Amino acid sequence: MNQRAGSRLERSCNDWIRIAPPSPGLERTEAHFSGHGFDPHRHDTYAIGFTVEGVQAFRYRGAAQRSTAGEVFVLHPDEVHDGHAGTSAGFRYRILYVAPRLIQEALGAHPLPFVRDAVSSNARLMRAIAPALDDLDAPLEDLQRAEIVSDLALALAASDASRASRRIGRPCLRAVNIARDFLDAAEGAVTSAGLEHATSLSRYALARHFRACFGTSPHRYLTMRRLDRARALIRQGAPLADAALACGFADQSHMTRQFRKAYGVSPGRFAALAA
Repeated sequence: MNQRAGSRLERSCNDWIRIAPPSPGLERTEAHFSGHGFDPHRHDTYAIGFTVEGVQAFRYRGAAQRSTAGEVFVLHPDEVHDGHAGTSAGFRYRILYVAPRLIQEALGAHPLPFVRDAVSSNARLMRAIAPALDDLDAPLEDLQRAEIVSDLALALAASDASRASRRIGRPCLRAVNIARDFLDAAEGAVTSAGLEHATSLSRYALARHFRACFGTSPHRYLTMRRLDRARALIRQGAPLADAALACGFADQSHMTRQFRKAYGVSPGRFAALAA
């Protein structure tokens, strides 16, 4: 084996992902990467975390970002980003993925808050996520989960000065929640006509209000729920082709394309990192 190939192998062996016990609407993860982490991708959750060691470098909203130890970062739903080490020493981070519906429910009839500073020393945000990320081995209790979501929602809202002037009517809130429940329960194809019938909103009004509440489109939301199920099956050791068909994808290639767009890695690499 030549020196360059050996170096690539060593870096690959040092990369890992650690996923905490699940909690409804929340996912807690710690990861280490010695070089390249993720290709450009986007997910439909808030991704809020802090760098533990090293320099985490990424592109977000068209700009290069760097997060060092102790800094908090906030990635908004559906915003494309990537990730790699900013130095040869690699980097390690902890991150909390939060379903936008939890933030929206905690804040009431307002669109999702948007934090413009991707990397900061925002002490309020750090205090809000710390209880979720301090101990990844312990499952979150129900009361603890509610407190984390509430504190985080308020911290995000405080970082968005434009939020106070915007509201969503209660009929529209009911409609988008009906649509969300419809998509959560869907096992086959979903049509715009079916959502219109279920919500009594036009497909265009529904798309607009759905994004304001949940940070993504109905179609993207449905794809991500399928990927959630596929990822769970992959972690349980299911063959990729079986996971793809069980979760509503046309085939393994279809699932792989969507998986890379959502997580920045292939299903096979995800399985190896999480092993």
